[in-house]
Amino acid sequence: MIAEQNVPLQALNAFGIVARARELVRVRSEADLQAVLADPALAAQPKLVLGGGSNVVLTGDVRALVLKVEVPGRRLVGETARHWIVEAGAGENWHDFVGWTLDQGLPGLENLALIPGTVGASPVQNIGAYGVELQDRFDALDAVDLQSGQTFTLNAAQCAFGYRDSVFKHVSSGDNGLGLAGRALIVRVRFALPKVWAPVLGYQDLERKITDTGITNPDARCIHDWICDIRRAKLPDPAVLGNAGSFFKNPTVTPEQCADIIARDPKVVHYPMPDGSIKLAAGWLIDACGWKGKTVGQAGVYEKQALVLVNRGGATGGEVVTLAKAIQTSVYERFGIRLEPEPVVV
Repeated sequence: MIAEQNVPLQALNAFGIVARARELVRVRSEADLQAVLADPALAAQPKLVLGGGSNVVLTGDVRALVLKVEVPGRRLVGETARHWIVEAGAGENWHDFVGWTLDQGLPGLENLALIPGTVGASPVQNIGAYGVELQDRFDALDAVDLQSGQTFTLNAAQCAFGYRDSVFKHVSSGDNGLGLAGRALIVRVRFALPKVWAPVLGYQDLERKITDTGITNPDARCIHDWICDIRRAKLPDPAVLGNAGSFFKNPTVTPEQCADIIARDPKVVHYPMPDGSIKLAAGWLIDACGWKGKTVGQAGVYEKQALVLVNRGGATGGEVVTLAKAIQTSVYERFGIRLEPEPVVV
């Protein structure tokens, strides 16, 4: 375990925002983390857990101790009657891991291809795309308590998954309160991949691919490749244009609220949900307010997808936050809906 001082973070956050960490430790094993917690000076510091940096907005230099998660490993660890159980280290690149599972003949994660970030961050955000969420393929995870140093395991119910939400995004409200934000570091995640696989194709973009290609029964690798093509056409590559992917969650409203919006804006993009609520496309709401292509300083709204905020070159975290708040105000004033950001602001 080596503690690095005054570390540049521009290459470690997908927005490419210039910032520095006063102190950073690369966690490549549980032993590295235990060494941090055994060091009185390091253990006493507030801590920021950093994975791939794809879901964070840095608004200045980071004074907390940055724990850069780089735990490796990918393996098949077991099976049940219905699933193969696959485990990955929290530091593994998510997209590379998805490709590896397909190489092993273990489909199930293909709809989540090309989502940026690491495996360890995937349950924190309960990542999802094209009809599949992480919770649909989740088995369990191992994490370390940053106060006691004890390793513990959580199943899906204990993770309290919601839409882009989990127990790791909430602060505990007391001794018995749920919430592990800032209290734990995920080191391994296990996935339950179906032995009897069926494609998930109920999205317009995928239906269009079927029509365009004439492939009516795509296999998992085909779906993986389609989704990569779709995402590349819609979303900028963070290595070229800094961004954190979708910046806002798609809001849900009651059928009555949706009907009211449709009466005023018949073209609003909306999807019925199993619980009877209606999910609205946040990108459409933002576009309808005229934000596509607009900028605040060097932070801008992507021309091809209004849901994505980008760094046009030298943007500060403050500019990104200012732009986001202005968008939230516009959407609320027009539609009466408060958009909730996905990234964590530090």
